[in-house]
Amino acid sequence: MTRRLFILIAAATLGAAVSTSLNAEDDMSNHQTHPYLGMWVTGDGHIRQELLPDGRYDEARGNRQSAYRGRYEVTGSHIEYWDDTGFTADGDFVDDNTLHHGGMVFYRER
Repeated sequence: MTRRLFILIAAATLGAAVSTSLNAEDDMSNHQTHPYLGMWVTGDGHIRQELLPDGRYDEARGNRQSAYRGRYEVTGSHIEYWDDTGFTADGDFVDDNTLHHGGMVFYRER
């Protein structure tokens, strides 16, 4: 009886793992594919913000890598940020190469 119970638990666990894996793959297809992905940099190069395809961003300031991290959403040409520490911000893409955010102007790094 114990062996049969072990096999049932193992099968159920494996099924859950396969289901979780398939769900993770489904989530991969939902990643953002907007044209604004990539690195955005202030004119002086002091602030560098990378918009990642998984809806996360990573911002460096000066020599401080990953000074701010969080999630973002783009709707049309507007971007909303939710930092991991709790603050929020927003910005607007003026064109494919210019982002106005937090009183600063960022340019796409090629």
